Amino acid sequence: MPDYISALDLFTIGIGPSSSHTVGPMRAALLFAQALDANASLPQVDRLQIELYGSLGATGPGHGTSNAILAGLEGLAPETCDPESVGTAWQRTVESKTYRLLGRSIRFDLADFKFLGRQTLPRHSNALKFAAFSVDGDELLTQTFYSVGGGFVEAEHSIEKPLRAPVPFAFDSAVELLEHATKQNTKIADIAWQNEIALHGDQEFVAERLKAIWAAMSSCINAGLSTRGTLPGYLQVPRRAADMAAALSAQSLQEKSELSNQWLQAYAFAVNEQNAAGARVVTAPTNGAAGIIPAVAFYARQFRGVGDAKIAKDFLLTAAAIGSLYKRNASISGAEAGCQGEVGSACSMAAGALAAVLGGTPAQIENAAEIAMEHNLGLTCDPVGGFVQMPCIERNAIAAGTALSAVRLALLGDGSHKISLDTVIETMRQTGIDMSSKYKETSLGGLAVNVVEC
Repeated sequence: MPDYISALDLFTIGIGPSSSHTVGPMRAALLFAQALDANASLPQVDRLQIELYGSLGATGPGHGTSNAILAGLEGLAPETCDPESVGTAWQRTVESKTYRLLGRSIRFDLADFKFLGRQTLPRHSNALKFAAFSVDGDELLTQTFYSVGGGFVEAEHSIEKPLRAPVPFAFDSAVELLEHATKQNTKIADIAWQNEIALHGDQEFVAERLKAIWAAMSSCINAGLSTRGTLPGYLQVPRRAADMAAALSAQSLQEKSELSNQWLQAYAFAVNEQNAAGARVVTAPTNGAAGIIPAVAFYARQFRGVGDAKIAKDFLLTAAAIGSLYKRNASISGAEAGCQGEVGSACSMAAGALAAVLGGTPAQIENAAEIAMEHNLGLTCDPVGGFVQMPCIERNAIAAGTALSAVRLALLGDGSHKISLDTVIETMRQTGIDMSSKYKETSLGGLAVNVVEC
C-alpha cells in the first residue's frame, strides 16, 4: 500500500496561482539546486537549460511557472518565500540577464527556457527537465521532475524521503475508512487524528499545524474581502470579492442571515482572487480549487456556529481523509484529470467535512462527498490565457454552493445510497483518462479558445 497521505501533506501553505504550475515547479527547482550543491557541481555551473513539457509548457507563463522556477533555484520555498518577490522574478531576470543559483550569479538567456507545450513525457503531462552545464559545455547534472498536482513532486531519480511510522488505521478506500469508524465507534476525523499522531509523534505539533492551516485560510479570505483592483495579466480581470462583501454587509441584520449562500460565494471569490494574484494561500488540495474548502469552513463558522477549534480538527481532518482517497486512487491534477480532479475533489472534501461538523454520521459524510463529486464528473480545465482566473474563480464559488447542497441532501437521508464514493472516484479516474488532452489545463480547447482575449 502506498504511504499514508497526511492532512499536512494535502494542506500546505504556499503561494498562488497554481499548486501544480507554481508550487510544484518551485519545489522541483529547489531540489535540483540542492542536488548540484550536494554533488559539488555548483561552483562549476555556467548555465542551465530548463524544459517545460505538456501543460507546464502550454500554460506556464500564465501560471507564473517561470517566476516559481527562478525562485526555487535561488533557494526559496513556497512555505516561506515572499510572494511579491516571486511574482517579479522573471521580469528582474530578463532585465538583468542574470539570476541566482543558491547565491551564485548565473547568466541568463531566454533560449535557456524552453516551453514545449505540445510535447509530453509518458509519466505525467506536467514535466520539467533541468540540465546544468559548465563553461566548456560539459553536462554536470540532468534531472527530470513531475509536478503531479497539489504541489506534490515526483522524479525519475530517487528522492530521499524520511521514513514514516506506520499508521494504526491505514485505508485505501472509503469502505475501509468507514469500517475503521464503525469498529472503533468513532468519527472519521478521530481516525485521521490517530493516524496523524502516529506519523508525527506529537499531538501538540499536529494541533498547532492544523490551527496554522486554518488561520492561513481565514487570513486569505479576510485579505481577499478587503482588496480591490485588477488581477495580474493582460486579461485585466477585476477583483469582485470586496464589492460583493460591501454589498452584502449593507443588508439588514435579518437579510444577512438569509444571504448566507451569497456570503459563501464571496468567501470563495476572496480566496481565488488572492490565489490569482500570487498571494499566500493554502493548497486545498490544489491552488486552482483553493477557495472551496476555506469558504465552506468559513460559512460553517459564520452561519452555523462551528468554532475554530472544531474546524481546525474535525473539518480539516475529515476533508483530508476524503482527499487522500482522490490522491491515492484517481488524481487531484487538472493536467491529468481535468478540473474534476481539482474543483471536483475539493467540492467532495468540503461536503464531507461540512457534514461532519454539522453532526453527520460517517455514512452521511461519505454520502455527501459522493454527491458532490458525482455532479462534477467530466468538468474540464480550460483556463483562458493560461491564467487561473476565468473560469476558475467563479467555478470555485459555484462548487462551494454545490458542496452545501450535497450536505443538505445527505443529512436528509440516513446515509444509505446506490452509488458509493469509491465508485465515483473510480469513475472520475476513468473519465480523466478518456478526456481529450486539450481540456486538461493546456488552454488549447473550451473557453480558452472561444473567449476573445483582449
